[in-house]
Amino acid sequence: MTARTDSWYAQPAEKWPDPQLKGHIIPGYRYHSKEFFHQEWENMWTKVWLLLGREDEIPEPGDYQQEEVGPESILMVRQQDGSVRAFYNVCQHRGARLVFNELGTVDAFTCPYHGWRWEIDGSLTFALDPEDFPEGDPCGKLTLNEIACDTFAGFIWVNMDPDCVSLKEFLGPIWDDWSAYEIHTWKRYLALTATVPCNWKVILDNFNESYHLPTVHPQVDGVVEENYQWTQFDMSEEGHNRMWMQSGTPSHSLAKRGEELLKPGLAYMLEQWGLNPDDFRGGREFETREALQKAMRVKGKEMGYTQFDNLKDHQLTDTYHYTLFPNFAVSVWADGFHFLRARPHPTDPGQCLFDNWWYAPAPEGLTTPVMTINGPVERDAEVEHEVFNYLDRSLSNLIDQDMGITTGQQLGFRSRAYKGVYLAKQEHRIRRYHEVIDEYIEGKRPAPRRSSAIAAE
Repeated sequence: MTARTDSWYAQPAEKWPDPQLKGHIIPGYRYHSKEFFHQEWENMWTKVWLLLGREDEIPEPGDYQQEEVGPESILMVRQQDGSVRAFYNVCQHRGARLVFNELGTVDAFTCPYHGWRWEIDGSLTFALDPEDFPEGDPCGKLTLNEIACDTFAGFIWVNMDPDCVSLKEFLGPIWDDWSAYEIHTWKRYLALTATVPCNWKVILDNFNESYHLPTVHPQVDGVVEENYQWTQFDMSEEGHNRMWMQSGTPSHSLAKRGEELLKPGLAYMLEQWGLNPDDFRGGREFETREALQKAMRVKGKEMGYTQFDNLKDHQLTDTYHYTLFPNFAVSVWADGFHFLRARPHPTDPGQCLFDNWWYAPAPEGLTTPVMTINGPVERDAEVEHEVFNYLDRSLSNLIDQDMGITTGQQLGFRSRAYKGVYLAKQEHRIRRYHEVIDEYIEGKRPAPRRSSAIAAE
């Protein structure tokens, strides 16, 4: 990031360590080769912590959530003691899937094929004709295949590697970054999932850089500082990346082009927090960020946003965009969490499942609508999870812009003319992402360091 001395510019939490890059050229076969697709699955996907569920969707014992990642289906089940455990969604008799729906409640899982009964703790308590098995009654001998499971920020995370590190160690500095926001109390207000005709990495590459913002998303420069010279880019030892963009302010790119600074989006944001946009015209446009922070301190407490007390001033207004290795990107604000996840297709490297979700705080008594990327949603609304194919409906204007680019890239990666990347420095997080994938394929693991250790350096 270019050094700045302006008084309004303040660095956020400590800089991440930015591991040394190796110069990966990222050839096109990585996005369409079935052989590489298989290497990724066996050596990377099955060795990392994956965000797969949400705790508040399974509040009572026997409640379960089922999600798919690649060829696997994972069951996450609330236990009698309140904990959550995760199992492969497969009967140990002859391989039938136990459930197909996304959410449900059971006393036990009964296999639809032969009626075997699996308790919510994975134990087998009934098998038809138990005396007919040469090896003896399978009850007491077989259990559902369990995998590592933990919770953080209200989400359920699983890892298929029996020798995995802890979730806290895997998340590294993100654990500290997110803890202040009280995300575990937030509610989902948008849930769209589309099958998209591109490899999952094309989508994550896109969310690992902001270089595309001026051309693909020209509308954002009225409320976000999209100029890379005013943005902090971070890479972690664990493979996760972070981008800090100052928000609630015009972009300096607008000033450079001589355009109007106080755009309608920023005016709306000011009005939302009780400020008059006209007070910030005539040379005061770059004062909006500080004014918003002060207003949010006062009005946020009145509205019930308890997390504001945990946040620094810049966290009240600014956008923190994270890409969590391997497949989860999220923009975090003081009052919103844009959830962007790409899951591999079970068999086709040229497709993926893409989730565009939105979470926000739901303070008791607050009735104003939640502003999501798809517009306002009532706070007491029941949100339907919609699943569809790309282009069957809109994912939102912003995400449609992204997908229009990524699907075209997937086609370009097959061309003999594409020899590899030629990256700007602000795109280095893409190179880091691919280098970490290769480390997993080679049997290596990133050497995680806790953020406290980083701060001590």
